[in-house]
Formats: sequence, C-alpha cells, structure tokens
Amino acid sequence: MRQRLLAPEPSPPSVFLDPASMPWEESAFPGIRSKTLYSDPSGMCTLLLKLEPGAEVPLHEHTAIEQTYVLEGRFVDEEGECLPGQFVWRPQGNTHVAWAGPEGALILGIFLRPNVFAAGQKFFTADE
Repeated sequence: MRQRLLAPEPSPPSVFLDPASMPWEESAFPGIRSKTLYSDPSGMCTLLLKLEPGAEVPLHEHTAIEQTYVLEGRFVDEEGECLPGQFVWRPQGNTHVAWAGPEGALILGIFLRPNVFAAGQKFFTADE
C-alpha cells in the first residue's frame, strides 16, 4: 500500500461507486429523486439528482457554497437557467427556489453543509 506524504501511515484507499447500479431514493419533494455519492457527518454531500418536469426545490438558504453541474435537461431559478454541460455555484447565504424545466433535469450537486428550508423540510441534509 502507498504511504501518505504528510503522515507516517498508509494512504487510505479510494472509494469507487457505480451510480448506474444504485437505486434512486425518493426525496421530501414530489418529483425529485436522488443518489447519494458521498456524505459525511458534517453535512457535506455529493448528490446525483433527478427532477421530473417542473419539479420544484422550495425556498431554501445555502449555509455554505453549493455547486451544480447539469448533465441533462434544464435547472432553473429566479436568477437564470443552467443547461446540459453548464455549471452554477451559489455562495453561502444565497436563497432561492429552483425547478426543472419542461424536459426535467439530471444534475450533480455538491453541498458543503446542509441547506435550511423555509418550511423546515429535511433535504440535502446529513440528518434527513
């Protein structure tokens, strides 16, 4: 096993996933399913999200940076839209409602800490 460069111990192994073989999990919101690719106790997570046409992520605030890469469809909010191959990031404190376009959306979302939803729902959170 490889040795770490910054500590006198073995390098921890990589974790390989096959998202295509993972089941979709239903979310707290109609028409939105997810696959958790990474998560840790702090709330940091990487999610593959599938939004049906018009599905909405209700009003929420990002407690840290959010990064989103659109794989398929259209991901929209009040500030603009992201199309396949495009990327948007939102700073800590950004509040918005987001939704899928008429063709739906498949997105990769990276969150450093859990979001806070106006109505108190648990979604994109470590304690969901």
